[in-house]
Amino acid sequence: MAIHKLALIRYRTIDQCLQNRSRKWTLEDLIQKVSETLYEYEGISDGVSKRTIQADIQLMRSDKLGYNAPIAVRERKYYVYEEPGYSISQAAVTNADIEKMTDAVSVLRQLNGLAHFADLSDIIARLENTLRQSVNPSESPIQLEGNGLLKGLEHLMPLYQAIRRKIPLLISYQSFRAKEPRQDIYHPYLLKEYRNRWFLLAKPRKGPQPLALALDRITEILEMNAKDFIPYTGIPFDQYFADTIGVTKSIADRPQKVVLWVNRRHAPYVLTKPIHTSQQLLSEDQTGILIRLDVVLNFELEREILGFGENIKVFAPAQLQQRIKRRLQEAVAVYEPVSRPADKMQDVHPEEDE
Repeated sequence: MAIHKLALIRYRTIDQCLQNRSRKWTLEDLIQKVSETLYEYEGISDGVSKRTIQADIQLMRSDKLGYNAPIAVRERKYYVYEEPGYSISQAAVTNADIEKMTDAVSVLRQLNGLAHFADLSDIIARLENTLRQSVNPSESPIQLEGNGLLKGLEHLMPLYQAIRRKIPLLISYQSFRAKEPRQDIYHPYLLKEYRNRWFLLAKPRKGPQPLALALDRITEILEMNAKDFIPYTGIPFDQYFADTIGVTKSIADRPQKVVLWVNRRHAPYVLTKPIHTSQQLLSEDQTGILIRLDVVLNFELEREILGFGENIKVFAPAQLQQRIKRRLQEAVAVYEPVSRPADKMQDVHPEEDE
């Protein structure tokens, strides 16, 4: 069954409304929200009829589109999802969907030959592999990196839509150190991926600069009034992060000259896969190579350097050198023998301790 573009917008809007369980949704509320969305996305000012929304709800409840949405009516007035956390975006992909997506990938493959679309190769490979796995999981020619246990991916589309529509959000966020989530109003600007983990760059209500919020730490998102949105006025984010490894950066941070020595064994790896786009080769001899990076000093840079272990050495700046040295010393200290009960188990072999 083919889905018209406008119908899909209506289904997604109804779905987003019913996911927001902090509000009671009448049929009139859904009609108004769908009408606003259609005007915003498509410029349609005629709104939508009561009959159309009722038909949409019935279709979403049915198996025709594969949704089987658990939509119920409470108090003979309010529409709700009977299953908390349900979304039609989690519904299984139908054969018709796969066929249409395959056609779309074919068009993308043709565009990939054009200069303006040269960066589509990776996207096309991922899309084709996903579609192939949906038909026959055992016949995948590509194994892509992924973390099936990663939380927060369900927030991607709502956040993406909020950025596009310039809508402030009330976000419940629980950092690793916090015992309970904390709520604040954020103005969303950018979604950024780093090492298979997604982050939202957003300005807090009272904060002077954008913060990076990990999607896997977000517990709830609620849309606020669009008229209160504060636009981003800084430099473009591609420039903002040009001197940064990862996502940790403040407006005041400036790139520094980082000089690293890499031993001969790992030099080819670093030369063929640069640590950062600013990487320059300063010198090379039989012991290894000396390279320079112009980057912000942050946690992600330290983690990248520590990942090389004994195969890399920081020459400059001095503060980074001392910090890496101290962290390596602390790592060694973890393996030093100490007087505690756990050390009495050191003679137990791993395979026996099960």
